Amino acid sequence: MGGIKRKRKLFSRPKKLFDRVRMDEENVLVKRYGLKNKREIWKAKTTVSKLRRRAKTLIGKDMTEQQIFFDRLNKIGMNITDVSDVLALTEENIFERRLQTFLFKKKLANTIKQARQLIIHKNVLVDGSVVNIPSFIVTKELEDKIVLKEKRVKKKAPVEKVMDEENKEVKEEVIEDGKV
Repeated sequence: MGGIKRKRKLFSRPKKLFDRVRMDEENVLVKRYGLKNKREIWKAKTTVSKLRRRAKTLIGKDMTEQQIFFDRLNKIGMNITDVSDVLALTEENIFERRLQTFLFKKKLANTIKQARQLIIHKNVLVDGSVVNIPSFIVTKELEDKIVLKEKRVKKKAPVEKVMDEENKEVKEEVIEDGKV
């Protein structure tokens, strides 16, 4: 039967939390890709390590299994041809495929932080549907289908200018359903 699924951890924390060299490298990534926090970097590192682990297990397997794995990565847009390409992946390769980065590179947002804000405020459409997750991985087929929502223009009520006989002033009155 379908029981409650156990929520699994998507990342692992670094062993030394206050390592100055690692912290400086992470700060550069946070600034370059407009990340919310370091946890997003740790998630990307975990994803890359899973891909590398899978590639290592495929080294001894036949080419059809390897090709299925490579095709899946190429569909995402990683440009993989053999196992050594998978082992050379970094978290920056993951960050380059994020929706937030694509908005900034396509010049739909002026800054990387603005791109994140547009996404979170549900102003971005991917293939006609709203996506509000900045870490959404954009596949090759979805690259050209990223657009911003059109802003709705509020209609103003028509105004009629009426001459006030007593004060000799022009008044503006809002017309509702053709009545003054």
